[in-house]
Amino acid sequence: MLPTRSLGDLRVSALGLGCMGMSHAYGSADPDEARRTLEAALAAGVTLFDTADMYGNGANEEFLAPFVQAHRDEIVLATKFGFVNDENARPVGIDGRPERVAGCVDGSLRRLGVDVIDLYYLHRVDPQVPVEETVGAMAEQVAAGKVRTLGLSEATADDIRKAAAVHPIAALQSEYSIFTRDVEDGPLQAAREVGAGLVPFSPLGRGLLTADRKAVAAALGGNDFRKSIPRWQGENLEANLRLVDRIDSIAADLTSAGAGSDGAGSDGAPVTAAQVALAWVLAQGDDIVPIPGTTRRKHLADNLGAASITLTDAQVAELTALSAVGSRLPQRTLRQR
Repeated sequence: MLPTRSLGDLRVSALGLGCMGMSHAYGSADPDEARRTLEAALAAGVTLFDTADMYGNGANEEFLAPFVQAHRDEIVLATKFGFVNDENARPVGIDGRPERVAGCVDGSLRRLGVDVIDLYYLHRVDPQVPVEETVGAMAEQVAAGKVRTLGLSEATADDIRKAAAVHPIAALQSEYSIFTRDVEDGPLQAAREVGAGLVPFSPLGRGLLTADRKAVAAALGGNDFRKSIPRWQGENLEANLRLVDRIDSIAADLTSAGAGSDGAGSDGAPVTAAQVALAWVLAQGDDIVPIPGTTRRKHLADNLGAASITLTDAQVAELTALSAVGSRLPQRTLRQR
């Protein structure tokens, strides 16, 4: 079973599961396999499951509902609000007005079919609304018994401190990986100051830090939004793939040293690039709980094996020195953040 870590007052598995891809953003997923992946995650000790109202305009919450209801007392349920989507589930703005909060909470509760949300995030801080006002309205939902703890996503250090002055913040969710380090420049320190844990999304670089990276890059199409990310295009992609080859070499060294995915290497299981990338994130602090997303049991098992990988100081330093080429998101999307 997985070790556990703390997010504020919540105790959760050291690795959670990001559920967005089960119905949003990365092309079509096999719903039956996704359901089996949810069950396999729980059986392996995963307790933190993450969704949001914007994923498929609520479709992701509805997809998770039967699983959540069947295992309500065994899981920590996280969801988010703040984005405004168009009819095609594409974000067109952010709305964090206080008067909107109660309706968003009720909508998520209805779609999920539960009475309370364990961790409720402001998905992005609305630049037109003081974060204290939005968080104040979220705190009212805690007082009403509809939400247990509060979080922020992709917030600045100043906004984290302002929010925490209104109500305790259990978690900061931000993109964080070997290739995406922005959160280290202020937000992570602020989160630690106020007692919030860090929940990294896309800790595998949206698939770039995995064994499937070349096949994924070659097959991008349809409604998979990664084809618009500069990091996944042309010369940038070629340069980044060469960097990930270096992660492969560390995985090979760990395999040779007997650090298989069972923690002892007794079954000869090879260490993978994804496990190395996740082990690096886990090594950045005991208050960090990555939520790699997947829709397949095979990838889930690979990801969870990272909890048994111990990197040397030299390996951590080598991985820390890697720097991806190209922006992590399209410029139009970064402007919304």
